[in-house]
Amino acid sequence: MTTIAKAGNSGPRVRSDCFVQVELSENGGILFELKSRVASLYKKSITDLVHEVLNYFDIEHAKIEMVDRGALPWVISARLEAAIKQLKNSTKEYLPEFNKKNEYDSEKEHNRFTRLYLPGNTPSLFINAGLHKPDAIILDLEDSVAPEKKDEARILVRNALRACDFYGAERMVRINQGKRGIEDLKYVIPHNAHLILIPKTERISMVQKVESEIINLCRSNRIFKTTFLMPIIESALGVENAFEIAKASQDIVALAIGLEDYTADIGARRTNEGSESFYARSRIVNAAHAVGVQPIDSVFSDIDNMDALLSNAKQSKGLGFMGMGCIHPRQIAVIKEGFAPLINDIEKAKQIVFAAKKAKKLGLGVVAFGSKMIDAPVVKRHMKEIDLAINMGLLKPDWEGGMVE
Repeated sequence: MTTIAKAGNSGPRVRSDCFVQVELSENGGILFELKSRVASLYKKSITDLVHEVLNYFDIEHAKIEMVDRGALPWVISARLEAAIKQLKNSTKEYLPEFNKKNEYDSEKEHNRFTRLYLPGNTPSLFINAGLHKPDAIILDLEDSVAPEKKDEARILVRNALRACDFYGAERMVRINQGKRGIEDLKYVIPHNAHLILIPKTERISMVQKVESEIINLCRSNRIFKTTFLMPIIESALGVENAFEIAKASQDIVALAIGLEDYTADIGARRTNEGSESFYARSRIVNAAHAVGVQPIDSVFSDIDNMDALLSNAKQSKGLGFMGMGCIHPRQIAVIKEGFAPLINDIEKAKQIVFAAKKAKKLGLGVVAFGSKMIDAPVVKRHMKEIDLAINMGLLKPDWEGGMVE
C-alpha cells in the first residue's frame, strides 16, 4: 500500500501555489513542516487549515511537508486533498466556501468575442484573470494539463469555481475526452460552471454522452438551470459532421474550431493568414448559423504579433465568426477591436433601427430606408449591431434621444 503522495507545484518561478507531500503513519499524530517566506505571518492559519482538512478526511497520524509559494487557502486545501486521495479511497470533498460574487448566471446570447484559456493546474493565472475583462474564462482540464496532473487539476478547478472571483466573466470549463471527461463533470457541474467545452468532437454521440451526464448530475444535485455546451471541432471528420454536431443538443450555444489539431490532422502547416483552414472555418460558420448558434474561431498562437492578431480577428469577423479564443490577456483588447462594429456601420444600423421603430409606431408593415424597403431579418441584424455597440461601449444606451423624427 502506498503511504506517500505528492501534489502541487514547486520551483523558484512558482507563485500562488504550493507543493505538498503527505506520508501516512500508524502513530505519532500529525507532524507538519512548513517552508514559506510568509511563515511569520501565516504559519498559524496554514497549520490550522491543514489540521482541519486532515481531520475532515479522518487522518490522525501523518507527516506533512509543505513548500508554500503564496498559495491562497482554497489552493492549499485542493493540493492537500489531491495528495490524500492518492492514498485513501474517499468520495468526500473538502469544499471552500462559495464566493457570493460567483452566483450569477449566463445566457444563450452572451457575447463570446474573447474567451481566455487558463491551464487548469496553474492557480497563479486564475486569480486576476477576470480583471482583464474577457467575455469568458476557460479553466482547461485538457491539453494544457500534463497527464499525471489531471486528477489534482480537477480538484483545483472545482475550488476555483467556488472561491476565485471571475469578475462577471462567463465561467467555462474544457473537459477531457472520453471517460475522463465524463468524470471531470462531477467536479464542475455542481459549482456553477456556465458552459462546458467538449474537445475534439467528431460525432453527435460525443455531445449526447456529455449532455446525459450533466442531466444526471443536475438531477442528483438539485440544479435547476441550464449548463450550456460548446463542442470544439478539431479534425477533418468533425468539420464534415459540423452541422449534425451543432444541432445535437438544444443546450449547444456555440460551435468552435481548434486549428492546431485540425491542421495537424490534414497535414498542413498553420499560418497567420489562415488560407489552409479557410474551408474548415467557413464550414463551421455556416453550420453554426444554420442551426442558430454562435460560431467561435480558434486561438491565435503568436502572442507577440498584435498586428497579425488584429488582421486575423477582422478576417474572422468577416467570415461570420462571433468570437475567438485567447491564450494571453494582452490579446483580449485586440480581438475586441477586431470584432467591434465600425462607426459607419453603427450609424447605418441606428438609422435602420430607428426607421423600423417609427414604422411600427405608425402601424406600417414595411420599413422604408431611403429608396429601399427593409425586411424584418435585416432589421433584426442591425438591432444586434446596435446591442453590440452598446455592450462594447461604442454607443450610449439612450442613443435614440439624439435621432430626428
